[in-house]
Amino acid sequence: MVQHDAADAEHFEQVIVESVRHILEHPDPRDYLDWADDYIPETLGLWESSLDPAEIARLTRMLATLIWDATPLPSNAFQPRPLPQPAPEAPCPCGSGFAYGQCCGHLDELPQLSTELVWDIVIEWLSEDEVRAALASGAVPKPLLARIADRWLDEDRPGRVVALLEPLFAGSLEPLDGRYEPALDLLCDAYDRLDHWRKKLALLQRVCEEGSRALQSTAWQRLGTMNIDAGDYHLAQMAFTAAQRSDPDSPGTALLEITLLVAQHKDALARERARFWLHRFRRLGVESESFMDFLEQVVVDPQEAMVNTQADALDPALVDLHDWVAVAMARPLPDYGLINRRPRAQPAPATRTTQLELFDGLEAQGRRRVASDTATTGGAPDVMIDSDRPAELRAPAAVKRSEEFWHRLYPGGKPPSTHLALSGELDVWSEPGWLEYLLGHPELADSLDVLDDLATVLYEHPESALPWIAHALLTPVLDRAWAILEQTLPPESGRQLPWSIEHNRPALRLLFRRYLAQAQEGHADEARRTLEALLRLNPQDNHGARAELMNLYLRDGEDERALVLARRFPDDLLADLAYGEVLALYRLGREDRARTVLKTAIRRLPRIPRYLTRKRIKQPRLNPLGVTLGGEDQAWLYREAMRDVWAAEPGVLDWLKRCLV
Repeated sequence: MVQHDAADAEHFEQVIVESVRHILEHPDPRDYLDWADDYIPETLGLWESSLDPAEIARLTRMLATLIWDATPLPSNAFQPRPLPQPAPEAPCPCGSGFAYGQCCGHLDELPQLSTELVWDIVIEWLSEDEVRAALASGAVPKPLLARIADRWLDEDRPGRVVALLEPLFAGSLEPLDGRYEPALDLLCDAYDRLDHWRKKLALLQRVCEEGSRALQSTAWQRLGTMNIDAGDYHLAQMAFTAAQRSDPDSPGTALLEITLLVAQHKDALARERARFWLHRFRRLGVESESFMDFLEQVVVDPQEAMVNTQADALDPALVDLHDWVAVAMARPLPDYGLINRRPRAQPAPATRTTQLELFDGLEAQGRRRVASDTATTGGAPDVMIDSDRPAELRAPAAVKRSEEFWHRLYPGGKPPSTHLALSGELDVWSEPGWLEYLLGHPELADSLDVLDDLATVLYEHPESALPWIAHALLTPVLDRAWAILEQTLPPESGRQLPWSIEHNRPALRLLFRRYLAQAQEGHADEARRTLEALLRLNPQDNHGARAELMNLYLRDGEDERALVLARRFPDDLLADLAYGEVLALYRLGREDRARTVLKTAIRRLPRIPRYLTRKRIKQPRLNPLGVTLGGEDQAWLYREAMRDVWAAEPGVLDWLKRCLV
């Protein structure tokens, strides 16, 4: 019964749409009525009904007249021109043979079609000149200005959109109900195209304060999405709460909550909330099939659902790459070999100095924030394996041949030193040759060198910063690299891959990227195992992984492991190692030894204790090119990463103050 009703509604809508189209193309009532006499009964299946021919003719003429009388005509200044009503004694136009007063004129007053419904169809068929004329006539219902704005935005005319929609929101917002939600969204989109972010923010804040509840919800949803894109999940949560308060049953509010949860990789909770919203919207009779399908996808795979729902708005290159990943990452693992090598002498392990080549400034700060939010449990300390068996990774012959073709097309090269980003102003994504070749050759996923380039270029794409895009594209690449290395170099092998051997660098860089991605997603155990593997394979630790690992051990109370790690790097100038050893000793009740180690740490890095013991302290100026050894910036970064761990240990900060006297 439900399916039958839905089909009837679809056929009725088709009749209205095609009738309006015919009227606009042939604005002669006689022509239209003749056409409708055949089209309407056929489309609605009236000839197969139990109605007799006279009833069918009467119903057809009544519906055709209803549509004609509601359709605005460009030739009539976009006003309808209703059919004249026959005199009661005149023959009824339905063709029954009766007088109008005894036939259709005897029926109750005809129902009215919604003006906005008809205009919504009319706008679709108007030419650009007719659109301008319709706007000049003032006949277009104001809520439907968004339909014209949407058309112009698709044609990349954001200036026109702003000129059209800004006046809607210039006066009092009180009369603007939920029908104006599309106009608000489109005006914000136009501001984005024009880089008018201040105007957009001012508009959204005003709507949140003065608008109707429906518009307030839309504005809060928009602000929430902006905060998610900026990585400020606290403000995004506040925006979601406000949107839910304004309109608790809005699909947009539900979408914001799911997006916020998935962005934070709270996939289990996202599935739970998707089930809740599905049940709620089914009970409310929400008819958006696409949105309900989205919620069902979230229940199965939240990250994949977000990628799919964003596909139309994403760079097509990322969508193509997503399809390639699905195929390429399912390939069997290649068999890499090892060549015994004696690496050249390396400098001391990396420390955070003004010339430190770990990351650009922002990346370094981001990495420290990631480490400060990470905790781990369990697992053996693989980093303690120490061997003098250096090796060089050797790709299979078929992989080497693939790499030769790849390097002829890929323009990016490798990041300098242990950086993750390419140097210079090169825009790899503006040169599509490499991507076209990649999409046709899934076997390139067998190359650690290519996987390294792919991870690098994903970092370069602005849209890959979206959490679900990183999860869908970057994570599979990094996991495949991990699987290849696990197969080639299991922990018990005791083999090393020194950074000083250039062919090993793609693999080591992929491992460090994997740690960062896992820490960002909150996968603490996996992040620690990746760091331990990185230190096992490259004990010289060019990436500074020991600092991250020390902080992970301390966060999880693994004090003995922290001490063993500290002993591997005596006299280390990283604050994480020097002061991490002090905290581990104090926790283990070895205060005398902790005091001795603290004296050495203070002599090398004297500013750290002041930044740890003070509840509030001004942030010093940070150097975007690196960190000053022993400087205020190094002390600040360590405080940001680990003060909460120190403060959580009873008495340690007071003890630290006493030791300074």
